[in-house]
Amino acid sequence: MRGYVYIVTNQRNGTLYIGVTSDIARRIWEHREGLNEGFAAKYGCRMLVWYEEHDRIETAIQREKSLKRWYRKWKIQLIESMNPDWRDLYPELW
Repeated sequence: MRGYVYIVTNQRNGTLYIGVTSDIARRIWEHREGLNEGFAAKYGCRMLVWYEEHDRIETAIQREKSLKRWYRKWKIQLIESMNPDWRDLYPELW
């Protein structure tokens, strides 16, 4: 089963939430609709600014755990390497 690691935020250089899922379109839709309680909902993290696809969900989970240990500066550099303008990437999933 494929897996995805993703970062959502509430604004450019705002609060960052890192998550993992097997269905990125559905999961980001859930964030946007505020369907799941928790950190991302509390801080309004609804904008997809970075994601990475993995062949196996287990690999994606390992990557998520690794990224959560990164310094904030490194996470911002990662986002800006793929998405320098911090565009919402959700429309590109379709």
